[in-house]
Amino acid sequence: MNPTVVAVITFCFAFGGALLGIWLAKSSRWRPPSDDEKSKDTVKLAMGLVSTMTALVLGLVTASAKSSYDQMDSAVKQASINLLALDRVLARYGPEAKDIRAQLKAVAESRIATMWPGGASQPPAMARPAASAPTTVEGLVDSIRGLGPGNELQSALKARAVELAEDGLQLRWLAMASAETDVPAAFLVIVIFWLTVIFASFGLYAPRNLAATTALVVGSLSVACALFLVLELGSPFSGVISVSDQPLLRALGLMNG
Repeated sequence: MNPTVVAVITFCFAFGGALLGIWLAKSSRWRPPSDDEKSKDTVKLAMGLVSTMTALVLGLVTASAKSSYDQMDSAVKQASINLLALDRVLARYGPEAKDIRAQLKAVAESRIATMWPGGASQPPAMARPAASAPTTVEGLVDSIRGLGPGNELQSALKARAVELAEDGLQLRWLAMASAETDVPAAFLVIVIFWLTVIFASFGLYAPRNLAATTALVVGSLSVACALFLVLELGSPFSGVISVSDQPLLRALGLMNG
C-alpha cells in the first residue's frame, strides 16, 4: 500500500471531517446553544475517548514499526560485519579459497541489488541482478563445506567460514521475511474513520477565522504524516525512509583486498 496515497487520503478525510463539522454547525439542530454546557461536555467526553484510542493505537503501531525498522537496520550492519569477516577467513585459508571469495563477492552484489533495486549509491554494474544468478548463498555454503583442509589451521578456518556463512544465510531469510510489513486495510479504515469523526467535532465548535482554519489544516496534515511514517517504517528497504545500504557497500569495497 502506497504510503503517500494513504497520507493524502487521510488528510482529505480529516480536513473533510472538519469542513463537515463547520457545515453542520450552521444548523441549530447540530450545534447546541452557547449556554448548553451539558451538550458540549457530552461531545467533549465522547471525542476525548475517541482521541485517546486513536492516539494509543497510533503510538503502539508507530513503536512497533520503528522497532521492526531498527531490527532490520541492525541486521544489515551485522550482515556487513559477517561478510567482511568471512572474506578475511577465506583469505587466510589460502589460494584454494580464491574462487569461493569471488563467489562470495558475486553473491553479495546480487543481494544488494535485489534488496535495494536501483539504489542511487550503487555502481551501475549492480543496478540489476542477473536474471539467473550463477551463485546463491546456499551454493556458497556448499562450496565452503567442500573445501579439503590440509592442516589444523585450515580446518579451524573452514569451520569458522561455515559458521559465518550460515549466519549470513539466517540474516538473509530474516531480511526477506521482514522486508515489508503490510498494515491491514481494516486498520487504516478504522483509524481514518476515527480521525474524521474527531475533526468533525473540532469543526463543530471551531470559530470562523483564519487561525482556526489553519490549525485544522495543520492538524490534518500532522495525522496524515503519522500514518505515512508508520507505512514507511513498515517497508525498510524501499521508500523515503529506508535502511541504508552503505554498510554492505563499504564491506563490499574492502573484499578481495
